[in-house]
Amino acid sequence: MKKIFTLILFTILLVSCNGSSDKYVLRSSVGKVNKVMVVTQSSDWNGDIGKEIRNSFGELMVGLPQPESTLSVSQVAPNGFNTMMKVSRNIMIIGVSDKEEFYIKNDIYASPQTIVYVYAKDDAGVVALFKKHEKEIIKTFLESDIRYTQNLFSKSKLDETQFKTIQNLGISLTINDKFNYVDDTGNFLWLRQHLSSGIAKTGSNNILIYSVPLEDGIQVSDSIVAIRNKIGKEHIPGSDAETMYMITEEAYTPFTFDAEIDGKIAYETRGKWEVKNDFMAGPFINYTVVDEKNKRLIVFEGFTYAPSVNKRAFIFELEAIAKSMKIK
Repeated sequence: MKKIFTLILFTILLVSCNGSSDKYVLRSSVGKVNKVMVVTQSSDWNGDIGKEIRNSFGELMVGLPQPESTLSVSQVAPNGFNTMMKVSRNIMIIGVSDKEEFYIKNDIYASPQTIVYVYAKDDAGVVALFKKHEKEIIKTFLESDIRYTQNLFSKSKLDETQFKTIQNLGISLTINDKFNYVDDTGNFLWLRQHLSSGIAKTGSNNILIYSVPLEDGIQVSDSIVAIRNKIGKEHIPGSDAETMYMITEEAYTPFTFDAEIDGKIAYETRGKWEVKNDFMAGPFINYTVVDEKNKRLIVFEGFTYAPSVNKRAFIFELEAIAKSMKIK
């Protein structure tokens, strides 16, 4: 009887590992968004290699009221890179080897997982190779986290068919179901997520969606602030609707970058908002998409109100939602 039980157990394990596709099922990865585990010798981490990594990943994110780095990093030595560590979602393995190599692999020890490899023959070579590819490396980790966040939200997706504005604009978005309706005119949508953790439990993440006509000869990137100020005055009131409304912070010039949403030309603007004649303020991220076919600009804006706490994670979630936009 014992032999029969052992045989059955072995058969079950064999089938579960191989299955019909003969592929091993990877473990689920773990790790916070915007965080990278760096696998390198402690001497390298404390030397020029580590300094270059910290300077690069530690570049401050644009538009936040408090200084916050683009990526957070932790370090583990190669001999400490054990089974538990190998399930981290974002990993960079860097150090001295017998040849120079730079490459990226996905889903090696867990899924989803992104691993960047940087090797050179000496410390100076490692630093040079990392600097050569640093923008690509940062972009790779950020895009990986965008996909990860979008996948999480797709599992608890808000039913967007209930919103007149989304239907009228002919778009779709992957918005998590923690957002609630504030206003939906058919031309303007405002959704709000109440933040429930830490000091930010009195705060909120907000989404605005609307469109404006694409006027001939207009310089889109130069009109973004004026458009959002007009929308703020019309739709985002303060405690006194007559004298208080959301505007772009006057003391801080937003940064605008070229972007792409659903294959269309777009502009990404990061900056700070404030309520005119009041003390409320925070960061915003705005994507203005050029829809030439329909002669319009589609605007997605996310803004955060979370006093006294870091806001990188909140803005990153809004960015992930914006980049899920599909225009029908």
